[in-house]
Amino acid sequence: MESLLLHCLPRRLHGRVALLAQFLRFGTVGTFGFVVDTATVYALRGTLGLYGAGAAAYLTAASANWLCNRLWTFRGHGHGPAHRQWLVFLATNFLGFLLNRGTYALLVTFSALCAAQPVWAVAAGSLTGMFLNFHLSRSVVFR
Repeated sequence: MESLLLHCLPRRLHGRVALLAQFLRFGTVGTFGFVVDTATVYALRGTLGLYGAGAAAYLTAASANWLCNRLWTFRGHGHGPAHRQWLVFLATNFLGFLLNRGTYALLVTFSALCAAQPVWAVAAGSLTGMFLNFHLSRSVVFR
């Protein structure tokens, strides 16, 4: 689809279309990460509580997102050992983590709806950190 669009559009728009396509892939991966995040919170909240489950879920979802972004969104970008790239991904997305989990923690603490149905807090946290994480992934991790 992307190559068809690029073929039909003026050359000056190719960079924007490629960036938009990359962002849409990043968002698709993020949606998958949201499912992983939410499933992990629900699976672990009985044993770890909402905060422990949220922390474990973030690490699980971030790792899944890194792998999918490495294989699909930013395929062919970023070199070096995979374990090093994963650590750089986690480190550079720390601000996104603070936005994401900060939003999550505030909502499960102060919203009865989010405490009862943490999917809403997970969704709000994911959206809060998404744009920063895309920028950092594109400019630092997978450049």
